Amino acid sequence: MLPVVVVHGGAGQIPKQRTEQSTLGVCTAVRAAYTILRGGGSSMDAVVEAVTQMEDNPSFNAGHGSVLNAKGGVEMDAIVMEGKTLGSGAVSAVRNIANPVQLARLVMDKTSHACLTAEGASQFARAMGVPEVPEESLITEYSRMRWTKNLAPEANPVECQMGKMGTVGAVAVDSEGNIACATSTGGMLNKMEGRVGDTPCIGSGGYADNNVGAVSTTGHGEAIMKVTLARLILFHMEQGHSVEAASDLGLAYMKSRVAALGGVVTVDPRGHWAARFSSRQMSWAAAQKDTLHYGLYTGEHFTQSIDHPH
Repeated sequence: MLPVVVVHGGAGQIPKQRTEQSTLGVCTAVRAAYTILRGGGSSMDAVVEAVTQMEDNPSFNAGHGSVLNAKGGVEMDAIVMEGKTLGSGAVSAVRNIANPVQLARLVMDKTSHACLTAEGASQFARAMGVPEVPEESLITEYSRMRWTKNLAPEANPVECQMGKMGTVGAVAVDSEGNIACATSTGGMLNKMEGRVGDTPCIGSGGYADNNVGAVSTTGHGEAIMKVTLARLILFHMEQGHSVEAASDLGLAYMKSRVAALGGVVTVDPRGHWAARFSSRQMSWAAAQKDTLHYGLYTGEHFTQSIDHPH
């Protein structure tokens, strides 16, 4: 069953003209991550590579393509976690960084801290030699258009958010049985400056534990935090539920308790995996046993050989 990697490109309602790019994006990301795993690489290297690919892809709300805050700026959040020692690193409200997920990994590897924010994270990035990029390079026409639309007094950014691919994330188990997760986001459309969502919060935006499994989440951040969705799903797995059942239980609880929709990708130590969501859509892809799996709507599940030219 091992190795395995599963990615998501965000839960919500994806405009028709963007569904193809979204599906292609998650498939490309999963192929890159699986190449690392197939070569004997670590689950951490794989999830960071998958998320980096999606941060660089303007189709997703992470890195280049992030949504804009109320002031028209980009503030991004990311987390990584590995399941062997429960090591974790996160950054929140970072600007001028092309790949927040890579900075989150540096926080895990090079500091004794779990999360760095805003200006402190920028100082750390500079100290680590991470190049700064102009904010303009992260902003797409699409993001600017939607920002302008949401400045209207009657606009509802939470509802409108569902029209944008959300957070991106990945979970993986490598051939040694080590588990990892990574999640990255531009946050919520027209959010207040300094708003931080679930993504960089351990147990909400993601969690990885070699003894149980890993989860990466997507959806309305404030709601995900209220139920600590990633850890909640792993709790259900500890109670003996399968990856699918545990994912569904977590999402159902979030829907009934705080009336919110979302999605997750989940793996267990044996290589069982799931991509589950309560929203209308979630672009996802997985790779296992040289087979690529992907889908967008509930119940949709396509497969092809991983080596199939795309």
